[in-house]
Parts: sequence; structure tokens; C-alpha cells
Amino acid sequence: MSKELSIPHEVIVSKIHHIRGKKVMLSNDLAELYQVETRR
Repeated sequence: MSKELSIPHEVIVSKIHHIRGKKVMLSNDLAELYQVETRR
């Protein structure tokens, strides 16, 4: 069962960080987008 997310493009882009030349998203930002809790 797939749930489609409707998140504005600007919100996603604002959570992308450039670290050592790579585009990354932090786990807490991803958890917030998918509305789940972070785990170890």
C-alpha cells in the first residue's frame, strides 16, 4: 500500500545539504518528511 506525499518542492530542496561535494539529506529531515520517528 503506497501513500503519495504532496510536499512542496521548495521544502524538499531546503533540506538537501551539500557535504564534501555530495548532496545529502539528514535522517531527521527524512523522518520529518515521511512523518515517522528516527531510529538508531
